[in-house]
Amino acid sequence: MNDVHRLGPTAATPYRDTVLAAWERFVDGEDSVPGVRPEVVVSWHRCREQYRVDPLLRAAPVAVEQIDHTLEHDVVFTELGGLAASVAQDVDNLSGIVTVADATGRILAAWGNHTTLGRASDSNLAPWYCWSECAAGTNGMGTALEGHGPVLVRGAEHWCQAFHNWVCAGIAVRDVVTRAPIAVLNISCWRTALPDATGAWLSQAVATTRRTLRSRARDSGTALVAAFTQARARPGIALAAMDTAGKVVIADETASVLMGVPALTPAIDPTVRWNPGLPDLIGIARYADRQAAHNPDWVGATQVFTHLADEPTPVGVRPVFVSGRMVGSLLSFGVVEGDQVGELEAPARPRVPQGARRRIVALRENRLVLLRPSEVHLAEADGNDVWLSTDEGRLRAASAGLDRLDDDLADAGFLRVHRRYVVNLDRVREVERGDKGELSLVLDSKAGDRVPVSRRNAPGVRRALGI
Repeated sequence: MNDVHRLGPTAATPYRDTVLAAWERFVDGEDSVPGVRPEVVVSWHRCREQYRVDPLLRAAPVAVEQIDHTLEHDVVFTELGGLAASVAQDVDNLSGIVTVADATGRILAAWGNHTTLGRASDSNLAPWYCWSECAAGTNGMGTALEGHGPVLVRGAEHWCQAFHNWVCAGIAVRDVVTRAPIAVLNISCWRTALPDATGAWLSQAVATTRRTLRSRARDSGTALVAAFTQARARPGIALAAMDTAGKVVIADETASVLMGVPALTPAIDPTVRWNPGLPDLIGIARYADRQAAHNPDWVGATQVFTHLADEPTPVGVRPVFVSGRMVGSLLSFGVVEGDQVGELEAPARPRVPQGARRRIVALRENRLVLLRPSEVHLAEADGNDVWLSTDEGRLRAASAGLDRLDDDLADAGFLRVHRRYVVNLDRVREVERGDKGELSLVLDSKAGDRVPVSRRNAPGVRRALGI
């Protein structure tokens, strides 16, 4: 750990005092906590409002006994374990420990200073226990599983008071195709600051593992293209190959028009695969993955809305396997053979406790702003950031990535109208049609925001607005 990479401000006494005072107010129900890092405030909000974690929890709960790891996940755990063991001596010298946990926050193994390991066991910071954010509140492992990149949590930034003497930093390893977490690597110290190089070491360790996953994903992309090429021998069928995240690897001329992607242009690498902007495909991909896990011979049939028609198009779904592992599906448009999929599940959303009010979390500097959906006009992507046009002005969304916000608000009257925009349909005042038939939405905001509608999203917008 020789490279310098800071994860956040130094743990100076004034900051510790500010955070502790803010934590006490937030636990008592206040929302204004100036002086606390925004990513910590957002995590606190999840712990208090969404997960209902007891801030007086003394120890992490026992992990659920379930084995659902794939061979690919086992490889990741082994690689991370080797990396953790290699740095164990450095961590021992810091009186710290290093842990590896799975995607649910279950600690699989721990290395490091024996005295610190013993102290950690008092809080169940040890194998067999769960440190997801919904189980143990804001902490390095659990909060890293909620986001991307290294996460530092120090002292009173932990949601649970019993963990305020710990400093920890974690980073998640994510599937390069679905972006779902696979594992998390974490370093923890007792009342001792982590070295500046911690973030760099964590990032480097994950990059090493990610290279393995990306190579495997490229092989899967090649296999999908090969399956597509073989299946094209059947004439008269519009055909596409889709990965397990609902992204297109290759499509023929007809399917490319239906899906709004380039024709016969392979996208082998997972970072450049085509996103057709059809939410139904995500549900199909997940449903096919579950069915194929129980029955490798499963073939399904359903209907999806495409970019050309106002009515759904029949589509057949046939999983593609490599060495017994499903890597994607072949989609045959116009085909109705196979088990009827029926109503597909929407992308999974975090569980909201009964009686909890729907809120959209935004940030104004380091202040948390809680908005009702009706107060938000639109969301606009700006790289990884999302900006909200609201009755309170322009605010940065706490959630990173427009796709996640789109999923969370799909049942609250919001609709993806463009790759950069999600709009509150209740705030649409006018629909403008251009000379070439293109659509724009004018919102009832003070600024009269005007939002373009992409060609591929126009049919869905027309259906939603009844025009």
